Amino acid sequence: MTLADIPADVLARAAKVRLAVFDVDGTLTDGRLWYAEDGHETKVFHVHDGLGLKRLMANGVQVAIISARISHPVALRAEELDIAHVYQGQGDKRACLNQLLEALALAPDEVAFVGDDLPDLPPMRTAGLAIAVANAHPWVAEQAHWRTSLAGGMGAAREVADMILVAQGKDAAERERWQ
Repeated sequence: MTLADIPADVLARAAKVRLAVFDVDGTLTDGRLWYAEDGHETKVFHVHDGLGLKRLMANGVQVAIISARISHPVALRAEELDIAHVYQGQGDKRACLNQLLEALALAPDEVAFVGDDLPDLPPMRTAGLAIAVANAHPWVAEQAHWRTSLAGGMGAAREVADMILVAQGKDAAERERWQ
């Protein structure tokens, strides 16, 4: 990803981001729900997304998860990635986001919200940078400032992380780190 691939208005919004918030089902996962014979839920997360979220945090951008559902695999994945801000069972994602912004003393233009479906629209309208994954519902996609080329659960979160790092001029240091 290069600066030329990203519209100037999106880069300007992403340059301000200090908090990146992600929905789970359909955004950090492919949206399918998997249940074992015993009723336990399992989820599949993409390893590229995990590294992207860790790289955001290492570069001073906080990461949060806001999900309408409650799922033990989400708690496990968030713990594994050291994500401190995890909110599950949130029927009103905008209210949750507003409380988080207040607790972190951040303005709406300092947050990116990444989602895929209708419950994500209210917090997307609050965020300074609203992002829809490639396979988002059309109503969500049309409200987004930017849309990933990759689908939810298939590297979309990594694409978001890389875009934010590019916009903030942190991509060169990241490339150097991995030489």
